[in-house]
Amino acid sequence: MRILIVSDAWSPQVNGVVTSLQALVGELRALGHQVKLLSPQDFRSRPCPTYPEIPLVWDLWRVGPAIRDFRPDCVHLATEGPLGWAARRWLARRRLAFSSAVHTRFPEYIHTRWRWLPLSWGYAFLRLFHRPSQAVLVTTERLRAELAGRGLRRLALWRKGVDTRLFQPRAQLPGPLQPVFLCVGRIAAEKNLEAFLALDLPGEKRVVGDGPQREALQARYPQVRFLGYQHGEALAEAYRQASVLVFPSRTDTYGLVMLEALACGTPVAAFPVPGPLDVLKAGVNGVMDEDLREACLAALELDRSRCAELAAQQSWRVSALEFLAQQSLLDGASGAEPAVLVPKP
Repeated sequence: MRILIVSDAWSPQVNGVVTSLQALVGELRALGHQVKLLSPQDFRSRPCPTYPEIPLVWDLWRVGPAIRDFRPDCVHLATEGPLGWAARRWLARRRLAFSSAVHTRFPEYIHTRWRWLPLSWGYAFLRLFHRPSQAVLVTTERLRAELAGRGLRRLALWRKGVDTRLFQPRAQLPGPLQPVFLCVGRIAAEKNLEAFLALDLPGEKRVVGDGPQREALQARYPQVRFLGYQHGEALAEAYRQASVLVFPSRTDTYGLVMLEALACGTPVAAFPVPGPLDVLKAGVNGVMDEDLREACLAALELDRSRCAELAAQQSWRVSALEFLAQQSLLDGASGAEPAVLVPKP
């Protein structure tokens, strides 16, 4: 198939959405499909106010012609940003079928940054964006039930995976002389990083990642090692060197970093909220507790080999096949035409 994916999130951004889409594109191409990705790299953009790492595309009139010229068999809108809205508008006006996805808890993220904006507004925004979509892909059954309760429709499961060739335990790795507690992700308000940084824990704390809060938090917690972004083998090694991955977020839809850490044999400590509840088996590969310090200390006792065994069962190939299965259901859904019927000028 000719598959078009539209995403406002793409490299050089570093986040779970980009990781998922990069893995999806790689697997789809390995399966013989022709994949085109429309991202901010294909357009002109400006940095997002308060979050300059995120580019906002402004020459949106070019989106429709780009879709038309590729003549896709199916279109997937990965994000609810300017590119996603422009593609949605163009496709909906022509009654062309497309799928979309909920990768992030957008309403909660907005509410975290601007408390005066009610959550109900954010979910109204989500309902509006995804209303024409013939399949709204979500990562877990828990999220599907939650979003259904918020009024979203045509929700379908698309589970994520992990690159087990990169993220795997190293044989006979000597343990650290003192515990190493690691946090990996964007250093931004919605990630609740201070819940980890403020803990009284033995050993050393490390943070892999970057974002708008890094400078302030690094100054406030000088005893913590901020390592910036790490990629590939360097990231895998950071997971292996850690005694516990600490996942303080309360708003993630999933949390791919947990799966990556587990594949390296590193147990996880987290709050008992969606995301961790979907990824972790309590007392086996992770500990969830409203007292995050207690979760961190208890996770030190977990079997690292068991963590790696469970994570190795989830591959990106299986995830890509689930994605393809949803695309195959779009033709003629709810009266919409398949995207392949877009006329070429």
